[in-house]
Amino acid sequence: MTTATPRKSTRKARRPAAESDPAQDPGAAPEQGLLADRTDAEASTVESRIAATDPESLRELYRDMLFVRRFEERTAQAYQQARIGGYCHLNLGEEATVVGLGAAMRPTDYLFTNYREHGYALAKGIEPGRVMAELYGRSTGTSKGWGGSMHMYDTATRLLGGYAIVGGQVPLAIGAALAIDYRGEDDVVVCQMGEGTTNIGAFHESLNIAALWHLPVVFLVINNYTGMGTTVEKSSAEPDLWKRAAAYRMRGERVDGTDVLAVRDAASDLIESARREGKPALLEAVSHRLKGHSVVDPAKYRTSEAVSEAREHDPITLWHARLLAAGVLSEESAATIEAEVTEKVAAAVEFAESSPHPDPSSLFDYTYATPVPGELRRLPADPLFPAAAAV
Repeated sequence: MTTATPRKSTRKARRPAAESDPAQDPGAAPEQGLLADRTDAEASTVESRIAATDPESLRELYRDMLFVRRFEERTAQAYQQARIGGYCHLNLGEEATVVGLGAAMRPTDYLFTNYREHGYALAKGIEPGRVMAELYGRSTGTSKGWGGSMHMYDTATRLLGGYAIVGGQVPLAIGAALAIDYRGEDDVVVCQMGEGTTNIGAFHESLNIAALWHLPVVFLVINNYTGMGTTVEKSSAEPDLWKRAAAYRMRGERVDGTDVLAVRDAASDLIESARREGKPALLEAVSHRLKGHSVVDPAKYRTSEAVSEAREHDPITLWHARLLAAGVLSEESAATIEAEVTEKVAAAVEFAESSPHPDPSSLFDYTYATPVPGELRRLPADPLFPAAAAV
């Protein structure tokens, strides 16, 4: 039996971190604490970031966050109207993380997500109409109407799929990062997942390989406190998920997922480190899920206190208030942005509504990458033996 030998990375060798540099120390304290532990100093850091950023860029971030919110709200409405079928999971409460990550990535960087991916598809640059059309199951969608809410895919923007199996995307992201490294390219893979994924074997196996082979990948863990209906504290022996990177001598950080600039800056730092030096990293973004696990989940497992806390940390409300206080946004300009976003969402819905359903004959078109002799293409209503039935 032969054993695999770790390949040598084409990137620069890993540099030992200076002992006095907490940013390079996986065991160092995170810059941001849990949302309930925000201090006045952290709040002032938010204001300093705003002051150091171009006002138009700040308004654009607000516009993008608001668009994800209104898009998802319209998605929920369409689901309740039976315009969208299957399972449907929304990014409500996650908008700052979605937009902050999009701002940190290059267009050529690859993104793997879990099934809560509509906002990420928009942030990656996919036309909103195509995203909504996929939700509607129309042939103009990102997966030609066959993927639906949980299985969006777009090669052009390098969104390499939403995955319904928990953690299914993590080993695939490692494969993509290995391909980038093998070819000597300078792209980076970002692998987004929920906090529940950090408890499965494939997560740990993938982090181990990424660290051993110095692969250009950043793992983004969305910690919204509740994996489906179970709190992180009741499902994870180590609820500080960013610390799991330390087991693989990998850089781990936690960021306030309601602060779009903090997410952008933290993600950008880790992505560029992975790009330059092949240093993988884990970023934990903490935010509240404003609704249930899916559109049909009433979230009765949440206490009234938890619901109130989630509303208090609504990233859209917080960002709106901060920009108003900084004089970057006025009520009039906010109303204008709201109208633009509403019109854009309506256009996406109109595109989806007017798009055709996929032809049933195309159901098996992408089962295999290349033609396979004897491939079964019988639809459920077709007779088992067509020739015999015709006699």
